[in-house]
Amino acid sequence: MERSNTQNIGDVIRAYLKESGLEKPLKERQLIQSWESLLGKSVARATTRIFIKDRKLFVYLRSSVIRNELFMLQKEILKKLNEAAGEEILKEIILK
Repeated sequence: MERSNTQNIGDVIRAYLKESGLEKPLKERQLIQSWESLLGKSVARATTRIFIKDRKLFVYLRSSVIRNELFMLQKEILKKLNEAAGEEILKEIILK
């Protein structure tokens, strides 16, 4: 028996996520989870809260030194995060 209507399971899942509107929230969640691997353990340890709202990444830090360093590298971090997502998910980073 030959099947003519076969599809790759990955393609089917991606299509479902896109149709149901879950693709963007899933990518946002993946970005937040990759914060430590992209920026390092010292930055992750200093981060107290991180979330995305209206294409803006809000990062709360307990270290003013790290906050200033990240502020200086904001554009590079934004580029790195969007590249990790595979598309432009974020347009701005807010450091607090």
